[in-house]
Amino acid sequence: MILDPLPAAPLGDPLLAELTALYASNHAFHTLSGDFPDPHDIHPDQVAAALAEEREQSGTEILLARSFGRLIGIAVTLAHHPDPADPDPWIGLLMVDASLHGQGHGRRLAALVEDRFRAADRTAVRLAVLANNQKAMAFWTALGYEVLDHREDRGMGRPCTVLRKELTTP
Repeated sequence: MILDPLPAAPLGDPLLAELTALYASNHAFHTLSGDFPDPHDIHPDQVAAALAEEREQSGTEILLARSFGRLIGIAVTLAHHPDPADPDPWIGLLMVDASLHGQGHGRRLAALVEDRFRAADRTAVRLAVLANNQKAMAFWTALGYEVLDHREDRGMGRPCTVLRKELTTP
């Protein structure tokens, strides 16, 4: 798996089509999150707007995961949380093409993101899981993330579980 930052240039049609297919494949997650009006009918303009909103946040990095030339996942990271009392970087989104779930791609993508944080001398990472997303909770806890808090997310006020993982040397 190769992990590259999303190009800073405007999204071209081929890349936007790949990203839209990736987002659309995860309609179960988008049904839980409420991020799109119709999680079964996600359009390129909606994906472009969602990514543009992510890019507006200072310290955000959008990473594309490819395997054999195919886009298989995306990770959105935040170098610093808006709350100054929170010293850890965050994984804001980690999504793998739904047709590839259960094949280890999510684990590899998470490990690559953690490695990037280790290389930047970060000692831990946090993320939030929507309260009703049992599949994601099982995934992250299996990777060693521990429950830190329960609270609403900053953007939409949805109930979440905040998890944290110490980044020890692998």
